[in-house]
Amino acid sequence: MKEFSFKYLNPVICFGMIGVMIVFFSCESSDKHQQEEFSLPPDTLPPEGMIWIPGGEFYMGTNEMESYAVERPTVKRKVKGFWMDKTEVTNEQFAAFVEATGYVTVAEREVDWEELKLQLPPNTPKPEEELLQPGSLVFSPPAHAVPLDDISQWWKWVTGANWRHPEGPESSIQGRENHPVVHVAYEDAEAYAAWAGKRLPTEAEWEFAAKGGRAHQRYAWGEEFRPNEVYMANTFQGKFPHQNESTDGFSGTAPVKSFPPNDFGLYDMIGNVWELTSDWYDAISFARIAGNAPPLDSSINLCYNPSNPYALEKVIKGGSFLCADDYCINYRPSARQSQAIDSGTSNIGFRCVKDIE
Repeated sequence: MKEFSFKYLNPVICFGMIGVMIVFFSCESSDKHQQEEFSLPPDTLPPEGMIWIPGGEFYMGTNEMESYAVERPTVKRKVKGFWMDKTEVTNEQFAAFVEATGYVTVAEREVDWEELKLQLPPNTPKPEEELLQPGSLVFSPPAHAVPLDDISQWWKWVTGANWRHPEGPESSIQGRENHPVVHVAYEDAEAYAAWAGKRLPTEAEWEFAAKGGRAHQRYAWGEEFRPNEVYMANTFQGKFPHQNESTDGFSGTAPVKSFPPNDFGLYDMIGNVWELTSDWYDAISFARIAGNAPPLDSSINLCYNPSNPYALEKVIKGGSFLCADDYCINYRPSARQSQAIDSGTSNIGFRCVKDIE
């Protein structure tokens, strides 16, 4: 299988940052969000596979110093109640959508260089035609330790990689029907959601749901990463990226519901795969909300990412099976990263929400 030179790829695929700072907490008087005074009509039946999220006011982001600047400062937000998928959308569910509609994902389509180059720095040279073939980014761990500032050491563009073939043409999803679907671009997730009569969550909805009604706690389940030595999410154990000890039982994606649900009854809100949201990415959105930065001028750009100014990106949440203590700390509800709308990877998926009728 051919590998695409990383210099042509969107640099925002870096899902972690180096450096850990001293922990500092900004405490509030309550450890619970203020949930809205609302109850569903009697005998309301939940949509299949979904659970009611009551909505209310909550503290979004974090003031912990052991976090990333894009998560700070904490801001108070409010969301209305909504239904949410209990799990990430699985291969089996996505296959049903494709079978019913004949949908072809972005990773399965021919690459349009004229469209691709619009999200790359000016004068980026066009790669060889044989490399401009349908494919996607695949996590490909090296055999030894490598510098952690060069993500091309473990991310490879693989021709023929897509949701049906997660590691490339020779792989398949047979036996992984209950794993989260991956290699989906934003428009693929939107298409599935529309077919299912749902939509993608906003970043605020996603974070509210992930926190499960808990305020100012580091993880979706509390303050300890492994309470009573129990793994609560599918993350990376060992030395990233070359040595995954898989002590949580998985070296890649895990079947949904492999780990305990949060207080709302949602599975895998942390780890397993990053999840797409409907919000455009803004690296300083919380600073803007807090009045510490000017509003984003959407007439100039829909999103703001100084490290990747040419891309159109959506917010992704929750971290993935590649979040490692020695590389990133994105296995927290407040963690947020960006993802270009025209591509997917082997560790990004999604779940849907639905408004009350």
